[in-house]
Amino acid sequence: MTASVSLLPSQVTEGQGPGMAYRIEGQLVPVLHLALNGQMPVYFEHHVVLWKQPQIDIQLMRMPGAFKRVIAGMPIMMTQAVGYGEIAFSRDASGQVFPLTIPHGQSLYVREHQFLAATMNLTFAPERIKGIGSMLLGGQGFWQDRFDAPQGDGLLWLHAHGNAFEVVLQPGEVIDVEPGSWIYRDVSVGYQQQMYGLKTGLLAGGGNIVFNRFTGPGRVGLQSGYYSPAAGAEGAAGTAAAVGGAAAALKIGSKLLGG
Repeated sequence: MTASVSLLPSQVTEGQGPGMAYRIEGQLVPVLHLALNGQMPVYFEHHVVLWKQPQIDIQLMRMPGAFKRVIAGMPIMMTQAVGYGEIAFSRDASGQVFPLTIPHGQSLYVREHQFLAATMNLTFAPERIKGIGSMLLGGQGFWQDRFDAPQGDGLLWLHAHGNAFEVVLQPGEVIDVEPGSWIYRDVSVGYQQQMYGLKTGLLAGGGNIVFNRFTGPGRVGLQSGYYSPAAGAEGAAGTAAAVGGAAAALKIGSKLLGG
C-alpha cells in the first residue's frame, strides 16, 4: 500500500477558528494574520509577534511544569493575546506557515521550535523523547512538544522549513524519514530510530545513516528543508553539543532534586 502524501496549503485567505478569523500570506517568510473577536485568546512565544492593533492586550501566561521546561531549555512563560482586533506573527526564517486542527480529546506531537501560535483551549507541555538511542542518534533533539485538546477543537499554527507535506499512514504502514525532516505526528504513530551501516570497501572505513522510522496509523508532517535543533551546529559537532548540554542540564536537575 502506498502512503498518501499531500502538499499542505501555503496560502489561506479566509480561515476560521474558534473565536477568530485568520489568513496566511507571503512567499519567502510567510505571515499569520489573526482577527480576534474577544472570545478566544491565543498564545505564542513573544519573539514571533510582527505587529498588532493597540486594543489587543499582550499578557504573560504561566506554563505548568516549570522545572521540566527549564531542563528542556524552553520558556517558563508564554505570551498571550487577549481582546478584539488584529495581530500578526512571523518567524525569522523562510519556509511555510500552515494550520492544523486538533479535534476534541486528541493530541499531537510537534518537533521543537516549529510552534508559531495556538488557541487557548489547547494545552502545551514538553515531553522527553523516549529511548537513549533515539535521543542521541535520532537527530530530533531530546524533547518534543505535546498539544492536547481537552476543551473542544483547537487550532495550531506551525512553521515549516521549506515546504510542508503530510503523510497519512495506514495501520502497520511504515515510513523512514530523514531526522531533520519531520514536523509533527499523531500520538497514535509509533516512532523509533533506525540505523543503517555503510561500508566503503574491504580495507576502508564505514559510517552510519540514521532515519526516524514512523509506524501508522496516523499523520506525519514533513518539511523539505533540513532542520537541526542544535542551533547552528551540524554533524558530530551538533550531536556533541546537544549531548553536552543535556548532560549539564541533567546534572543541575539532579542537584536541585538532591540526586
